[in-house]
Amino acid sequence: MLEQDACALLKARFEAVGLQITEHKPFVEDGVAVELDGFDAARRIGYEYVTDEAGDSWDVDAEVIATLAARRAAGTLFIFVISEADAPDAETLGPAADAFLDELRGRGVLEAPKKQAARPKAPAKPKAPAKPRAPAKAKAPAKAKPAAKPKVAAKPKKK
Repeated sequence: MLEQDACALLKARFEAVGLQITEHKPFVEDGVAVELDGFDAARRIGYEYVTDEAGDSWDVDAEVIATLAARRAAGTLFIFVISEADAPDAETLGPAADAFLDELRGRGVLEAPKKQAARPKAPAKPKAPAKPRAPAKAKAPAKAKPAAKPKVAAKPKKK
């Protein structure tokens, strides 16, 4: 696996847990001088993928690796150091990085992933209110027939 590809994988994994990774970060502290492939200075967490391609063996030797491991054990610095021999491909490197990050979660250095609460079921959509019906037209009262004219006695006819 090319160092560039390995570092891209590691950066994605580390940033996925909320770290702010700066690539190719010089690190000099208490006798350790190394250029880390990725480092979050605020959280003091980073990674180094040791390859022949990058010539890492000149600054990441057995003594540096032991010192970084001791600081990790002491809880003062957390650098994931892995060689191309130990993780030659993504199928090996990804789980190794995840195990490192899980260790940090277990130690309380990183927050545990938040469990997503079960999504409440969406309430059923309320039925559209029935269209209000126009009130039935009240039948107009039947027109009253005019009162019958009183019958008048017919006048007798004149003869």
